[in-house]
Amino acid sequence: MKKLFFLLACGSLFLLGACNSNGNKPSGNTTGADTSKGNPVITFDEMVHNFGNVTQGAKVEYSFKFTNTGDKDLLITDASSSCGCTVPDWPKEPLRPGKSAYMKVVFNSAGKDGFTEKEITIKANTNPPVVQGPKIQCTVVKQ
Repeated sequence: MKKLFFLLACGSLFLLGACNSNGNKPSGNTTGADTSKGNPVITFDEMVHNFGNVTQGAKVEYSFKFTNTGDKDLLITDASSSCGCTVPDWPKEPLRPGKSAYMKVVFNSAGKDGFTEKEITIKANTNPPVVQGPKIQCTVVKQ
């Protein structure tokens, strides 16, 4: 009986080990980003852009230049603001180390009055994965 129990236990352990191995499967990287090196780092040339006075109801935009100063491809998966009045647009392709690109930010001043500041939050394959990006500022004045 002890031999039968021992054989069943060894057989079970063998099957569990075989089920948990991944063999020669690919790593699962489907983003096209390079995962063989360190970390990407997003570095903006400027962190604040002030539009000055903006007439209420006007839409203004600014493009923030950024560079991947890390040693791995940078892939931005999302960029957002705390308000729907500020909409960022970013490159969807991976950005190689040392390369630069632009993040366009459009601000709609409709319904706003006085000083306004909006910060962009960026989700990317950086460490940490959520980064506080640039800010736009302006003073909305009525016509």
